[in-house]
Amino acid sequence: MKADPTHQRALLEVADLDSRAHQLRHQRSHLPQLAEINALGAERTALTDQVRDARIVVDDLTVEQAKADREVESVRNRRERDRTRMDTGQITNPKDLERMQHELVSLERRITTLEDAELEVMEALEEAQQLLSGLGVRAEDIDARLGELTASRDEKQAEIDASLAELTAGRDPLLEGMPADLLALYERLREQKGVGAALLRDRQCGGCNMTIDPSEISRIRSAPAEEVVRCEECQRILVRTDDSGL
Repeated sequence: MKADPTHQRALLEVADLDSRAHQLRHQRSHLPQLAEINALGAERTALTDQVRDARIVVDDLTVEQAKADREVESVRNRRERDRTRMDTGQITNPKDLERMQHELVSLERRITTLEDAELEVMEALEEAQQLLSGLGVRAEDIDARLGELTASRDEKQAEIDASLAELTAGRDPLLEGMPADLLALYERLREQKGVGAALLRDRQCGGCNMTIDPSEISRIRSAPAEEVVRCEECQRILVRTDDSGL
């Protein structure tokens, strides 16, 4: 392949811009904010499930407490009715009075049992509400932090995108008039190796940093300036300049 030496040297500038662009893209995809956003996002997703489950527990215990309250209130009311009947003399038959007294004792035991159960439900509900409240606070903290990180990420990515746009704007003029076959070779090598063209400096390839053996240097020295030479080790395009040591 042959190409004007000017175009070959232009490849070095293109390669430099592409290398800087590659570094910027790598930086963009590895911003420190991204790792924390991903970690917090995963925690927030798990937290959403926890909040849902905790709310179900609170709702169930709220229903259970309301039921316990009604049961206690019902038995208390029955006890008060029986006491009133006894205290007002509505029951005069001795057997009925004895039966009523036994029933009151039974009701007192029933109330004690129901109140104990009611207290357990109340304590469980209070714990569940505290857990739900704590999860809510954590969710708010995560949302606030995610907002900060997202804003910071967007700002940094916008800066990098602006720099990439500048590099692209500087790259396009260098490609004007570039032979299609030379450019195609460069692009193929760039995709494969990250850098498609390298400077031959002091008999060393600037791409793989390998020193070129004397026989190959002799061949490159005798090659016409228009000939596109490549590194035997990495196959990148070797661009010759006055610094090549030929």
